[in-house]
Amino acid sequence: MPERGRTTRDQEGPRGHIPNTAVADSPAVVADTSAAFADPAPAVVHPGATPAAENSGPRDASSGDAAPRDPEALRRTGLLVTLILGGLTATPPLAMDMYLPSLPEVTRSLHAPAATVQLTLTACLAGMAFGQLVVGPMSDKWGRRRPLLAGLVVYVLATALCALAPDVELLVTFRLAQGLAGAAGIVIARAVVRDLYDGMAMARFFSTLMLISGVAPVVAPLIGGQILRATDWRGVFVVLTAVGIGLTALVWTKLPETLASGDRHGGGVGEALRSMRALLADRVFTGYMLAGGFAFAALFAYISASPFVIQEIYGASPQTFSLLFGVNSVGLVAVGQINGKLLVGRVGLDKVLAVGLALIALGATALLLMSAGVFGEVGLAPVAVALFVLMSAMGLALPNTQALALMRVRHAAGSASALLGTSSFLIGAVASPLVGIAGEHTAVPMAVVQLAAVLVAVACFMGLCRPWRTGQPMDGTDATAGTDGTDGTDGKAADS
Repeated sequence: MPERGRTTRDQEGPRGHIPNTAVADSPAVVADTSAAFADPAPAVVHPGATPAAENSGPRDASSGDAAPRDPEALRRTGLLVTLILGGLTATPPLAMDMYLPSLPEVTRSLHAPAATVQLTLTACLAGMAFGQLVVGPMSDKWGRRRPLLAGLVVYVLATALCALAPDVELLVTFRLAQGLAGAAGIVIARAVVRDLYDGMAMARFFSTLMLISGVAPVVAPLIGGQILRATDWRGVFVVLTAVGIGLTALVWTKLPETLASGDRHGGGVGEALRSMRALLADRVFTGYMLAGGFAFAALFAYISASPFVIQEIYGASPQTFSLLFGVNSVGLVAVGQINGKLLVGRVGLDKVLAVGLALIALGATALLLMSAGVFGEVGLAPVAVALFVLMSAMGLALPNTQALALMRVRHAAGSASALLGTSSFLIGAVASPLVGIAGEHTAVPMAVVQLAAVLVAVACFMGLCRPWRTGQPMDGTDATAGTDGTDGTDGKAADS
């Protein structure tokens, strides 16, 4: 029986690498994009999909769109495609965090109260969350390129309108549109990874994307601050518009269609809802989705509360806070690379995920004990160490929950990606305000929220995914196949 977290194909090659691809010879998946087009383990065709023709060679993922077909051409463009997907996942953090330093200036410029200006952040975040539910199923029906390009064009227009907004009400409206359109980049980037990669290769690639997208929250406020030295808050949106135009051009010219026409489903809204219902009915998929979402909530709690905890409670300067924030982000990215380069293929993904969740729980427990005064008065150094452990462990938890969840699907990767992204954003958005319940002068709420979130994540992982049960269908089973109850999650697979 296949080991959980590893497909049968993964176990056939040395150290669990996928045979007959570049992955078998090198841990760097991005070195050979042609390996990604090798047809993964057979999956049951979605009821709304047209059965694809047998193909024993490399999968032609460019059906209906121009795309490189020569393996050598794919190898040459592999790094560029990786950077494009990384840029798509990094664009929303840039749109959120590059704007942060300009909030006080927006308040003065538009003569609006701070609480109203804060709605510009909430609107963008809400748009990113709910936009994924719309764009994901669209990409399953029409392919990845068309919805992605449409979303990027709307994103560019909405961002340009933000720079021209005459009042805060219109700015909130345009930020909502920006978030809705920017969601296309997040959800379709994950779906493209699922189209191109399978098993261990997919887990490695998610770790590679973390290297790119993980840098964005670190550098975005710094870039925003430097822009404000030369211009006003509107200049931030001008720069974001230029970035969006550049990314749109790269997607148009360099990113091929990755979802073959035979793998698309022809249904409308009803079909999309049935796919999502089937995904949510799959106990294992839902377990990974919730585990990742609540782990993400612990991350959101850190982002929301750490400025007050480090600066107001422990008296650190803004420069010291920026340094610690950067160090923690580097830790997250570095551990993500250890996960992708060293652990994936050698250690089962479920085991790595379990270690990641355990380390997050350890860091949150230490923070709670220190915040509650169990060890007496503690300085900034022990708190910084606990935060570093907690943040770095995200590099083990987040990419593996996404990879393990997406291993469950083939013909509804867009819908699956939408559910993963929306759940993370919504759970994180609920957790963020809770860290301020007791005011700005105690770190206990942050630690409680983080510990509670990771404990729920562990409960979902253990109770729903049941990683010790290696005999249940895994990795080759399409969670959306057979939604009529014959072979999908409405049947035995969901209840095993």
